[in-house]
Amino acid sequence: MTHPIHLARPDCAAELLALQRLCFQSESDLIGGRPIPPLTQTLQSMEEDLKHQTVLLIQDISGRIVGSVRAFLKAGTCHVGRLMVHPDLQGKGLGRALMQAIEQHFPHAERYELFTGKVSTRNIALYQKLGYSIFKEQDVAEDVTLVFMEKPGLQAAL
Repeated sequence: MTHPIHLARPDCAAELLALQRLCFQSESDLIGGRPIPPLTQTLQSMEEDLKHQTVLLIQDISGRIVGSVRAFLKAGTCHVGRLMVHPDLQGKGLGRALMQAIEQHFPHAERYELFTGKVSTRNIALYQKLGYSIFKEQDVAEDVTLVFMEKPGLQAAL
């Protein structure tokens, strides 16, 4: 079953925030339950993200948001973040579809960049399958390391 991908509307903020908290709890659990920005983001901050970033979403047949990703372009780099798929629907290709859609939304980006936790092996594996490679690691707290991944822009790949 294919799920259409849409641009998020401002009135989606509360539902997106609830999904984000559900999806990113497992990431927090991987680092001992520490608070991470997706879990502490406020509704007002989510509303700002919707104004200043491209936020794509997938809804199920009932209209419930079940996945999302966001990005913005700066100095030729498309910064991709907060890929999330409802836990009950993970592993069904929705994350891959969202990543491909956000890249296609920024076809003139010179490169795409994202980050995830070093212990988030499932995320890293997905991004590697999509052509991303690790270019940097950064310690952000005791026992918490982020990996930064990149891939060439669609034009460079031609």
